[in-house]
Amino acid sequence: MLFNSYEFLFFFLPVTLGVFFALSGYRCLRTAAAWLALVSIFFYGYWSPRYVLLLLASIAVNFAAGHLILRCRGASRMRAAKRVLVLALAANLGALGYFKYANFFVESLNAAAGSQWHLAPIVLPIGISFFTFTQIAFLVDTYQGKVRESRIVPYILFVAYFPHLIAGPVLHHAEMMPQFARAETYRFRLDNFLLGMGFFLIGLFKKVVLADGIQPFVSPVFESDPAYALTLIEAWGGVLAYTLQLYFDFSGYSDMAIGLSKMFNVDLPLNFNSPYKATSIVEFWRRWHMTLSRFLRDYLYIALGGNRHGTLRRYANLMLTMLLGGLWHGAGWTFFVWGGLHGAYLVVNHLWQALRARLGHDLARSTPAGRLCAAALTFLCVALAWVFFRATSFDAALRVLDGMAGVNGVALPVEWQALPWAAALAVPFAPLEAFGGLRQLGWIAVLLLVVWTCPNSQTLMGRLDGLVRARVAAPARRERWGWLSLGGMTACVFLLAAISASHGISEFIYFNF
Repeated sequence: MLFNSYEFLFFFLPVTLGVFFALSGYRCLRTAAAWLALVSIFFYGYWSPRYVLLLLASIAVNFAAGHLILRCRGASRMRAAKRVLVLALAANLGALGYFKYANFFVESLNAAAGSQWHLAPIVLPIGISFFTFTQIAFLVDTYQGKVRESRIVPYILFVAYFPHLIAGPVLHHAEMMPQFARAETYRFRLDNFLLGMGFFLIGLFKKVVLADGIQPFVSPVFESDPAYALTLIEAWGGVLAYTLQLYFDFSGYSDMAIGLSKMFNVDLPLNFNSPYKATSIVEFWRRWHMTLSRFLRDYLYIALGGNRHGTLRRYANLMLTMLLGGLWHGAGWTFFVWGGLHGAYLVVNHLWQALRARLGHDLARSTPAGRLCAAALTFLCVALAWVFFRATSFDAALRVLDGMAGVNGVALPVEWQALPWAAALAVPFAPLEAFGGLRQLGWIAVLLLVVWTCPNSQTLMGRLDGLVRARVAAPARRERWGWLSLGGMTACVFLLAAISASHGISEFIYFNF
């Protein structure tokens, strides 16, 4: 079930909200929590009922392991607690490895050894990377004494909570468990509901209008015939289109997840914060998929030693963390290279900062021109790496890179010959199969303008937050203003749902990870 589908918008969400707050109104708070956990499992099973058993088994094993670790810690049996932790981590990584990497491993082995081994096709359970990482963090924190207790219903809700289950964010128990335990969470609040609707509508617009709108210009480049030589304008047009499609697709999902959760009075951690405004790769990773970056830092990079064992070890740890982060996104060597590129970017970034510090430069100071150049360079490096992220093979990625480098020449669409200024250009004209002409250029220009000049969703909703809460708090205005706002937002949902249907309901890109 997709957030932008009719069955979600007009059946699942209204029923879930209605029953949740109806139960809360009768002070059946535990029943309301159980209801939310149950419908979250249903939400997951709507995609494929057979994998509900996998999700439930994962929850049961990890909850039992966490409970056992707590008991061992309580009895001062730390060696036993560590054995339980190791076994539980092995079970989690084993399940993730089988479903996500088994076929990739066999194919790589066949390519290296010339063998002909085959596995039956394995369908990747949706969201397995997210609920596995969420529970790994829970187990490690339990072992380290950061978790004091855990009850089964809040734990199921923590892992399977439907706004995050399919594509993140990667949750941390310390952020979520207290919210599920608060009585205030179960009281309907019009201000939170309207703010949540606002976030959800912004995200829905980003997905069905912006991301899906530019998507048709991506596939002709990345899925072009191997015999077709991509020209410079085609390759750059396709790469920039994908760079923007991925941005608005993931940003839209993140806003929708935050908005949905806000309707239930639960705050999800921020996962996306205008990453293309970053002036360095270090800053980019503080803004892009922020909860995954936090997980990789806290549970992998620091576990490897972080920066505690000298400069070379620090850079090696950075590179290894990003390589594994690349493979987390997908079982393929293209993802490995994408992670390696970002690892190399981070190493160069830290080396550059160290050099500037040694030369006596003030790292906290910069000029507007310097920030602009840094942001442009960061954006180009990120866009270059996205080629491997999107390409289905090395050959496909290299063909796109050849086009970007101008190996196949520079040509303009033959349709432009009729334009008044065409004769003044010393550039040949040719039929470009993988370029959408002025329409594609218009999409790219408008979306780049939005990315670099418009405030992000958090800023927009932050400005509205005080207004909404003040209006809702005023008894004379509350009912009328609240219903008018709700009616307007509902009309927007219908409109955006109609736009989505006209394009065809499309999955979010991060559903595949």
